[in-house]
Amino acid sequence: MEENPSAVPTGRTLVFGEDVSFGGVFRCTVGLSDKFGRHRVFNTPLCEQGILGFAIGAAAEGMSPIAEIQFADYIFPAFDQIVNEAAKFRFRSGGEYDVGGLTIRTPYGAVGHGGHYHSQSPEAFFTHVPGLKVVMPSGPREAKGLLLSAIRDPNPVVFFEAKMMYRTAVEAVEDGDYSIPLGKARIAREGSDLTLVGWGQQVVVLEQAAETLASKHGISAEVIDLRTLLPWDVETVAASVEKTGRVIVSHEAPLTSGFGAEIVATLSDRCFYSLEAPPLRITGYDTPFPLVCEPLYLPGVQRVVDGALSIVKG
Repeated sequence: MEENPSAVPTGRTLVFGEDVSFGGVFRCTVGLSDKFGRHRVFNTPLCEQGILGFAIGAAAEGMSPIAEIQFADYIFPAFDQIVNEAAKFRFRSGGEYDVGGLTIRTPYGAVGHGGHYHSQSPEAFFTHVPGLKVVMPSGPREAKGLLLSAIRDPNPVVFFEAKMMYRTAVEAVEDGDYSIPLGKARIAREGSDLTLVGWGQQVVVLEQAAETLASKHGISAEVIDLRTLLPWDVETVAASVEKTGRVIVSHEAPLTSGFGAEIVATLSDRCFYSLEAPPLRITGYDTPFPLVCEPLYLPGVQRVVDGALSIVKG
């Protein structure tokens, strides 16, 4: 993969998807059509495969399309376009052509009332695909900096945004231009007894669990916000685990073949002689996402606290 250039010509940037011209269902694109014009910010038919097909073509012609899939649950009709076209474009042309200006924004995860068609976390599917980058911000400030980096990156990027945060996150965000490097994790909270690794909305849960562990149990937990899943920051996570000797990886997606498995496997190899307990995954379950049982399905604060106590004091 190529490294970031300094900038992307803004006149070639397009924003499109279902309902984006009037702001989208989550109001993320409010005002863009009025500011930049309907030729650059526009609605599309309800056809995810078509949205991505058009986006790939535009990127191949030198544009910087930002394509929105309204819910990550509905990204699967476009899976072939993303995996077999966008991810392989540079490789199959021997570097003569690419679609590096392509950014795919899509909301993922629990929203409180979404049920099995509006609450899924499909990030692991895309981390298995060379040629893509996968980004999952944990808050408004992180989202802006990472999104600007994704747009400027010369590789196609799938950018997952937590639905829950559209309604719950409150944070000061700078007005100016700034970027956060892709592939570099953030230590959200320092600690010495245990490492907690997550991304997106789950970072908030891990920070709350770390506070509970410190105040009620005297356990110092380090929280790492992975930010980028492909490529992920092995060095930062491994250094933390070598320091603490224990690690929990937590995500909303189901347990089996979730991205936590990749992290645990890598850490078991890299940090084997530093581990004081087996790495632990706290995740969603291997079932379709339930509606009425959502609080039981999600890896909440108490599940993380209980898992931490089991490997620190158990």
